[in-house]
Amino acid sequence: MVSLMVGRALDDFYVKGASQTEPGFLQVRDLRTRAYPKHPLSFDAAAGEILAFAGLVGSGRSEMARAVFGADPKLAGTVSLEGSALPIRSPRDAIAHGVYLVPEDRRLTGLVTEMTVRENITLAGLRRYAPAGLIDRQQERAVAEEQRESLRIAAPSIEALACNLSGGNQQKTVLAKWLSMDPKVILFDEPTRGIDVGAKADIYRLMRGLDEGGSAVIMISSDLEEVLGVADRLAVMHEGRLAGVLPRAQADEESVMQLAVGGAAT
Repeated sequence: MVSLMVGRALDDFYVKGASQTEPGFLQVRDLRTRAYPKHPLSFDAAAGEILAFAGLVGSGRSEMARAVFGADPKLAGTVSLEGSALPIRSPRDAIAHGVYLVPEDRRLTGLVTEMTVRENITLAGLRRYAPAGLIDRQQERAVAEEQRESLRIAAPSIEALACNLSGGNQQKTVLAKWLSMDPKVILFDEPTRGIDVGAKADIYRLMRGLDEGGSAVIMISSDLEEVLGVADRLAVMHEGRLAGVLPRAQADEESVMQLAVGGAAT
């Protein structure tokens, strides 16, 4: 049934990426969040890979992503991109450096649901369309239409309200906002929660396209099958700590769950 809905064999549902990456592209060192102020977190993400964070609910994964993006304040720690420390104190700072977050709750924090698809796609980078203080509506519409077609957002037009879209198309609209701004690092927090299997396949394809384009992709997911299917490397968190990092070839359900509950990988 899934194969028929997606339009291809299940073996191709999760697209694997190339093994060549640029290590050390993103470096997070001694990051402390409000959720786990006594537990510093350090990790690297390469350009050209999908690094997935697995763990039990409450392990601190979402808090990590929000702190890297500047949505929550860091108590300590540094975020560096291509060897340079980023002064991220707010989402505006992160956006200025090409670091973007697709949040867990798309309706609450990812979209302005009473705005149109066009407005949501261009909102974060609106200054790009108004170099002289006046918005170039023609350019704005052209970019929004290009993203709608590229991501196959099922909407009557770019002037449709975001609140009237399905969950999967709302998620694509959130992603279109960042894709139009050439991401260097993009963090996905539960990217396929509450969307249909066809939209999931599209999201996986888009994530893989980002990493092949040289972006560092960080994915947080509670779906273990998804994590194992999509990730190039798996970072497993336990109570705010990084319990271990597994390359794709060594990752399976048992080893990930062992780390997630505080044990050693088998």
